[in-house]
Amino acid sequence: MRRNWATHAGMAVAVGSVRGVMAFAGLRGPWSSAMFTVVRLTADQVTENWMGVGAPPWTWPRDELVIDLAGKTVYAFATGAVADALAAAAGVSPGQRRAELGGGAG
Repeated sequence: MRRNWATHAGMAVAVGSVRGVMAFAGLRGPWSSAMFTVVRLTADQVTENWMGVGAPPWTWPRDELVIDLAGKTVYAFATGAVADALAAAAGVSPGQRRAELGGGAG
């Protein structure tokens, strides 16, 4: 039980840092949090299957799948709100500055 919680907490911290990097690079707001939801789900599935404790989501009971998806979506949007607020307090990011100048991506 403790290893399970440690794994979940470690995953949340590790993947949450990705959302922080996204926010500081200028990827902020609900759309970025939605993109991060996919990152969170992918990281979880890759890690669980690599550790041999997971199964493909389409094999899960529907109620467990809904709970897992909802929980990770809430996590992604809450993490995004915190990361976006911290990044906004730090000022305009290089990515935002480039976009304002009309440089776009690439």
